Amino acid sequence: MKVTKYSGEQIEFQKDKLIRSLKKSGANDFMVSEIFQLIEPQLYDGIPSKKIYKLAFQYLKNYSNAHAARYNLKSAIAALGPAGFYFEKFIAKIHEYLGFKTEINLRFQGKCVSHEVDIVLLKENVVTMIECKFHAGVEAKSDVKVPMYILSRFNDLKDRTYEMFGDMRYIDSCLIVTNNKFTEDALAFAKCSHLKMLSWDFPHQNGLRDIIDQLKIYPITCLTTLTIAEKEKLLAENIIITKDLLSDKSKLEKLELSKARMKRVLTEVNQL
Repeated sequence: MKVTKYSGEQIEFQKDKLIRSLKKSGANDFMVSEIFQLIEPQLYDGIPSKKIYKLAFQYLKNYSNAHAARYNLKSAIAALGPAGFYFEKFIAKIHEYLGFKTEINLRFQGKCVSHEVDIVLLKENVVTMIECKFHAGVEAKSDVKVPMYILSRFNDLKDRTYEMFGDMRYIDSCLIVTNNKFTEDALAFAKCSHLKMLSWDFPHQNGLRDIIDQLKIYPITCLTTLTIAEKEKLLAENIIITKDLLSDKSKLEKLELSKARMKRVLTEVNQL
């Protein structure tokens, strides 16, 4: 049986892939088995992958909002767009939880031209610049032109000092982050050029998805108990991750939710 991807390309349906994605949501074997039994009769040749995703999401939500939220993670990160500014803040938040100091949206004068830098990190006296490549489409990939371009920027910046973290410092290394995937050529070029790369599934077992699940740092956009408009209001209030709601419930109160809805939202947050 064929499945039609977002791009229109048709591939063989992979039951194991669906099972793995359901398990990554935190669903146990019994739940996964039941959900697959509900989905299987609705499959047909050429079914859009988006439809399978929606079915799985809805059935997971019937069990647990938190499971559905984790299953929805990739789309939730894509919802941090369209420009990607909130994605940059999300990546900075992740690195703060990893023990880095962060500064975002900086402008530095390189040897040749001026550059905007998305994020700089400081840990153990090492400064790393992060360039974020955000894609609103869930299947878009960053090709080799991305690391080639960013390498040229890094080379223009690395031999000068800049005021960061209360001192004059060099930029020691460069990390490129995308919410989707890199092409094989992009990864090969980055390895050859000593650029660090972080994508949805790279490095293996330590990609963006793995780090998010390990740290339990989920974007506010993954919550199933809030509307899109409510999530946008929270983002505008600089509430980027779900944990922010636990440390500052006043922002949630500004949404003027009923007590019952407030309880459902906080329950989902606590279960993530």
